[in-house]
Amino acid sequence: MIETLALPVLDEGLAERLHARMGEVEQELLRHTVSDAAFVTDAARHLLDAGGKRVRPLLVLLAAEAAERPATAEDEERLLMAACVVELTHLASLYHDDVMDEADLRRGTATAHSRWGNHVAILTGDFLFSKSSELTAELGPDAVRIQAQTFTALVEGQILETIEPAPGEDALEHYLDVVAGKTGSLIATSARYGAIFGGATTEVQLALTKYGEVVGAAFQLSDDILDVVSESGVSGKTPGTDLREGVPTLPVLIARATARPEDARLIELLDGPLTDDALHAETLALLRRHPAVDEARAYVITRAAEAKAQLVAVPEGPVRTALEEFADIVATRAS
Repeated sequence: MIETLALPVLDEGLAERLHARMGEVEQELLRHTVSDAAFVTDAARHLLDAGGKRVRPLLVLLAAEAAERPATAEDEERLLMAACVVELTHLASLYHDDVMDEADLRRGTATAHSRWGNHVAILTGDFLFSKSSELTAELGPDAVRIQAQTFTALVEGQILETIEPAPGEDALEHYLDVVAGKTGSLIATSARYGAIFGGATTEVQLALTKYGEVVGAAFQLSDDILDVVSESGVSGKTPGTDLREGVPTLPVLIARATARPEDARLIELLDGPLTDDALHAETLALLRRHPAVDEARAYVITRAAEAKAQLVAVPEGPVRTALEEFADIVATRAS
């Protein structure tokens, strides 16, 4: 397995092909983030240069390998475009996310809004969305429709995150809708694009799309848990960032829903601002000891198993194995 791949690929030949293709993706991402204005290029490449897992473009390339026929040169070109589309869309959403969350760090580096201000960060995100749209147009009307639907789901998820659940609406279900839109939708599209432009059957396309939707949501939910339990900022953010910002993530929502009399202090702290370092540390310590963390882990494990179950239509072999391994990693990374 080549360690630099974000997804676990045990087959050496497949890993080498993906590694080479991801090198091409990186070069294309650099090419598509160039502006006539040097400052815009610098801002657009800020998070790109900071690194990242590149899960979405890699999933495009891996899903394409599920096709029963070899990829043509035209297929390869379109897959490269599709890989750039999903990563540029993801990067754009991060610029906007960081403004909304008022986050100071992303991928271990200063966020664009903390470096240049909100206006530049928002407009840079818009620039990246526009570059993604330009590329999508090259892929044809079906890709444009899929991208538009994905963007709608992503934005709806972002909006839902900013509002309280409706009266009578379950807070956890509300949050799961947020995660499905903000994260699951684009990961599902990544797998779908790979299957489509790789020439997979309709059955495999549907299976991989559903897999991406479920594993993508589970991936975000495991990040929620890491934000609570990690001491080292595995997610690239300072541990407890979501907690400090008042973001109601999976462990917090479960803790609230299953609160016991002995949890009175935790609920009191969660109900107030956590900008004070001492209060934040106390809340984090109480939450880490709460059964909600294990319940959140169990929920993610169940979703990962559900994702694996979607793969029955994918031919057995190194591609299916890699996708199953990824779901297993998602299930255990927060353990």
